[in-house]
Amino acid sequence: MSDVLYIHGFNSSPQSLKAELTKEYLINNHPSIDFHCPQLANTPLAAIAQLEEILRVNPDGQWSLIGSSLGGYFSTYLAEKFAIPAVLINPAVRPFELLADYIGEQVNPYTNEVYRVEAEHIEHLKSLEHKKLTKNLYKIMVQTGDEVLDYRQAVEKYQGCQLVVQQGGDHGFLDYEKCLPDIANFLQWQ
Repeated sequence: MSDVLYIHGFNSSPQSLKAELTKEYLINNHPSIDFHCPQLANTPLAAIAQLEEILRVNPDGQWSLIGSSLGGYFSTYLAEKFAIPAVLINPAVRPFELLADYIGEQVNPYTNEVYRVEAEHIEHLKSLEHKKLTKNLYKIMVQTGDEVLDYRQAVEKYQGCQLVVQQGGDHGFLDYEKCLPDIANFLQWQ
């Protein structure tokens, strides 16, 4: 039995389009694989604790990770800690720089939950950074038209990993569903 942990991005949810498309693809093509996509806690350390707990529920499982945006950053942390293969979609590379502009009250557009981003959360994000990577664990997918993140940061950080750079697109990763067979192949879904 295999398990997939899909990790959504900042101010997102399990109802995001990519999460839903991944779940549907698994149901239709790999029904024996269990799909996990929790609503993440709003602070970095709580989110990591939540994700690690999910991985520990089935410690003998054959896990794989898919992370989008901030979820890509969290996936890198987990991939290195647990030696789990990961596909990162338009991943955040230095979210501690970006989220400094979001300090204060936030509202998740999917859940309408109101919460606060605090300065200490930025420091917590920095503490999760991995500079040395196990290159064969990763497939990185970026689109040059990403309006939120600079795709070149991901290309630079994940040099030597399996890298897909598509021209155009956007932060949501246009035509993501067409990439799912390649994702399945990389993650060796049976």
